[in-house]
Amino acid sequence: MPAPTDSEIFELGDVVLQHGATLRDARLAYRTYGTLNADRSNAIVYPTWFSGRHTDNEWLIGPGMALDPEHWFVIVPNMLGNGLSSSPSNTPPPYDRARFPHVTFFDQVECQYRLVTEHFGIETLPLVTGWSMGAGQTYQWAVSHPEMVQRAVPFCGSSVTAPHNRVFLESISAALRADAAFAGGWYRDDAWPTTGLRAFARVYAGWGFSQAFYWQEEWRRLGHSSLEDFLIGFWEDFFLDERDPNNLLAMIWTWFHGDVGQTPGFDGDTVAALNSIRCPVLAMPAEKDLYFPPEDEQWASQHIPHGEVRVIPGVWGHFAGGGQNPEDTAFIDRGLREMLAREV
Repeated sequence: MPAPTDSEIFELGDVVLQHGATLRDARLAYRTYGTLNADRSNAIVYPTWFSGRHTDNEWLIGPGMALDPEHWFVIVPNMLGNGLSSSPSNTPPPYDRARFPHVTFFDQVECQYRLVTEHFGIETLPLVTGWSMGAGQTYQWAVSHPEMVQRAVPFCGSSVTAPHNRVFLESISAALRADAAFAGGWYRDDAWPTTGLRAFARVYAGWGFSQAFYWQEEWRRLGHSSLEDFLIGFWEDFFLDERDPNNLLAMIWTWFHGDVGQTPGFDGDTVAALNSIRCPVLAMPAEKDLYFPPEDEQWASQHIPHGEVRVIPGVWGHFAGGGQNPEDTAFIDRGLREMLAREV
């Protein structure tokens, strides 16, 4: 499916990133749902996830849901690196393609903060929420801007990327880079590293869903007739969907280095950063998530003054947060609804 074209663009100008590079004429693509009220008090920020675009977040937005655009003004900013905002695939030299600079979660949120404050004039956010890397950005929002964020609901994600999670990221990166056509990131437009992308997808397949998901053949519920059909029709199809390899690697770098302790002022102290969060935080990890397991969020929650963990039951693993299983979607929506009803 081609990338959506219905996003708006916020011109950031020259952005000095946390690691020192200047991303010139940076652009943040975003989409909004609903109407901002007169006192600008009904805005929710809902960032995208690894390789996701704003349209991929729409399953959690709609009439009768917690994120009902009749009541809330939902802002979905596309991450830098996802192909819509400034990314390796759309940035001119010298920071194009394999030379795209390193972007941290802190950088992502600072760009979003400018959109929220400079463009929309918003001073407070009733909620920030997100799945996977969107959850990492949710934690970062709560640490970077505690004066704004009233509630945070990260689901199937973390405040710091765990060592085992990094092993996964190393494996998919290696699979992609091993394709000779990748050419160090300088592949030709007419010769993408398709073999590497297929290998990338198959490694990912072993992590995205749980062992129980495969044992119970839950992939049949997604319309697939065999395991091989699922690996090709779901996983390979997803990553051969015009998702630029350099974009994937840029987002992997962001994910790999995720740690709210790297926020300026905390000197790498993750616990101190978590302890600085003022708002109530409801973390919703999935019971069988292989790279964001519940115990990681239980560790983080003990250091958040108003932290709570509510585990999404079931066998869908990480993709419990992907919007494809109605039971998991209802669980997440219920958590969001209860948080939005909480007085702060």
